[in-house]
This record gives sequence, structure tokens and C-alpha cells, in this order.
Amino acid sequence: MGINPTPIDGLLPLPAAAFHILLALADGDRHGYGIMQEVEARTGGELRLSAGTLYRSIQRMLEQGLLVEVDERPAPELDDERRRYYRITALGVGAARAEAQRLARLVKMARAVGLAPGRA
Repeated sequence: MGINPTPIDGLLPLPAAAFHILLALADGDRHGYGIMQEVEARTGGELRLSAGTLYRSIQRMLEQGLLVEVDERPAPELDDERRRYYRITALGVGAARAEAQRLARLVKMARAVGLAPGRA
């Protein structure tokens, strides 16, 4: 008897940009530029998503059901009406968790053969 794959299984491994976008949206809705800033801040400047990479990734993630565009907006004086805001979906949360678990297993394997710091 085989294991039945879930819809998330078909999405893994997530592209690095998609994983970082999901992480950026995990604690709240953001517009595209806000996502770019959050990714750069979380990675200490090591990853800077270009606008092209960001919006191609967002489009694909919308199609996959990992994200939705939301209508709720901040107060008009705090917002630019041209901005689009995005929210992670339940599927997106599940995919991000599954990717984090996949990466943790890879690090554990690397530690076991001495290729990563820490205990195996």
C-alpha cells in the first residue's frame, strides 16, 4: 500500500523565492514592495528579490492557491491605491511548513555526514 500524495507534495521543493515570500506573509498581509523589504530584512540583505522575480513568483503562487490578493487596505493616508496586497492561504501555510520540514531533514542528513555544523 502506497502513501497517498497530498496537493502540497506536488509543490515541493518550493523555489527559494516562493518560500521567502510565504515567510514574509506568515505574520500578515503585505504589498509587493513590503514583501521585498521583509525578505531583505529577514535574510540580513543576503537575498534581494527583483521586482520581476517577485511578481512572477506571486503570479504563480496565486495560480497555485498559495496566496490570495486581498481587498482590505490600510487607512488611505497610509496607503497608495495602486498597491496590491497579498495574504497567505491555508494551502500556503501547509506548503511552507512542509518545505521547512523538508529542509530540516536535509540539514539533519548533512550533519550526519559532517557537512553542517551541529549535532547529527
